[in-house]
Amino acid sequence: MRIEIWADVVCPWCYIGKRRLEKALASFDHRDEVEVIYRSYELDPFAPEVGTESTVQVLGRKLGADEAATRAMMAQADEVAAAKGLHFSHADALHARTLSAHRLLHLARAEGSQHALLEEVLAAYFTRGESLGDHDVLRRAAAAAGLDATRVAEVLGSDEFRDEVMADVAQARAYGSTGVPFFVVDGRFGISGAQPTELFEQALTQAWESREPA
Repeated sequence: MRIEIWADVVCPWCYIGKRRLEKALASFDHRDEVEVIYRSYELDPFAPEVGTESTVQVLGRKLGADEAATRAMMAQADEVAAAKGLHFSHADALHARTLSAHRLLHLARAEGSQHALLEEVLAAYFTRGESLGDHDVLRRAAAAAGLDATRVAEVLGSDEFRDEVMADVAQARAYGSTGVPFFVVDGRFGISGAQPTELFEQALTQAWESREPA
């Protein structure tokens, strides 16, 4: 069974949803027969390649809220994340486009280390407050995930895997998704948002039981 997850690497609810799904999978009897693939999605494709404003500044302007109100709103997600063992500290991280991070995730998938790189990238942004528009940050994450430095440099210095990122985004729109996280189980069941672990457990069971007999 295949689970595809459309997510952006600066989306707090995508990170929370990831942990909730992982918890559901941990108790799923057929976990070893489930393949999880992360698909690209850009929440802000018009963001600058190199950030100049903080996340809280950009979000506050988008919401029409002052800094105090924006930080309070972000803190609500931080509390939910903390319950999953995640400690967010990204309000002051520079807001930048995530295209390069997504391109590296496609490289990592081709080399069998997508999940390792995703964890490193998420930790860089959410835990350490580093900007994903900084190629040095991405290179360090890639090295920690075991990716070849030469290949990483080649990808970051080109547009390699851009078409694959755009294809992922187009597929999400074709499914009717207007936001992330968005989960598709076996190409048949769609789950929108960081739903409770119990819902993921139910969806996994339903999807497995409705599969065609071997």
